[in-house]
Amino acid sequence: MKIVRTDAELQTPITDAALRGAGHDLVTLPDGIDEDSLIAALADADLLLMCYTPVTARVIAAAPKLRGIVKYGVGIDAIDIPAAKARGITVVNIPEYAEETVGEGAFTLMIALAKRLIPLDRQMRAHGWAWPEPRWQGNDIAGKTVGIVGFGKIGRSMARMCGKGFRADVVAYSPHTPASDMEAQGVRHAESLHALLAQSDIVSIHCVLNDSTHHLIGEAELRAMQTHAHLINVSRGAIVDEAALVRALQEGWIAGAGLDVFSDEPLRREDHMISPLYDMENVILSPHLTFYTAEAMERLERETLERCAELIEGRPVLIKSTDPRLQDQPGARYP
Repeated sequence: MKIVRTDAELQTPITDAALRGAGHDLVTLPDGIDEDSLIAALADADLLLMCYTPVTARVIAAAPKLRGIVKYGVGIDAIDIPAAKARGITVVNIPEYAEETVGEGAFTLMIALAKRLIPLDRQMRAHGWAWPEPRWQGNDIAGKTVGIVGFGKIGRSMARMCGKGFRADVVAYSPHTPASDMEAQGVRHAESLHALLAQSDIVSIHCVLNDSTHHLIGEAELRAMQTHAHLINVSRGAIVDEAALVRALQEGWIAGAGLDVFSDEPLRREDHMISPLYDMENVILSPHLTFYTAEAMERLERETLERCAELIEGRPVLIKSTDPRLQDQPGARYP
């Protein structure tokens, strides 16, 4: 078969070697490839593996042999899923490979902000030492209120680390999660997003990006946060109104932010909506790599190959995601 894998900058040597070793024609395409070039590559392709590259209705319509789209990652917002379903093309992601990993990434950003690790490191490298002045004073996590927005598997991991690991008071907002599920894990249930924001010292975002969560955190929500609070986002950039976030940080509505995701990636130091954040000591910027550990990548590649094998062999494809957009697909099976 002909298999196209986009976003070749994210190297998957195990997957690539296995597919080529099985005799398939694997074509790898770079991140940022234009729609016309992707269409040309998919004209005779049987399978598409993608991570970040948009897969539009136009791309899907121009791929007559395509039988499956494998997102080697979690988020599926870049795929026109209704268009794929209309064509009978199975769409599958790999939702479980980095639950703990990304939770650890969010926790790392939270700790680094609280302890002022980045400014202290810069001070040490520039001047060799820092005396205990108020500008370097950090904060404890124990006793603080950590607000979790979205109580899926990554949000639950973050909640466990904060609550059981650091004795934080954890509260969560997740409209589709029963309060009893949260309380069983020692997490308080927030009746509304604004109620969570108003009481939290740290707010960590862990919901999926869809029509209802686009700009979920906007100006009103940022103003609802406490002025000493930190915002962590390891989910999707567009969940936050980034223009409002820049103003919030410039004008002191909130105290800081740790960001691993952005609505326009890759980030640029110049001529980008959030370029001003590069010069702020109270902001940590990470290049969408909280998922990127040796262990998580091994799990990702193994499961990607499992889903590819199902599609290649014409077997029912295992859909582990509970995202409604991936439910009820012909030729799929569910746990």
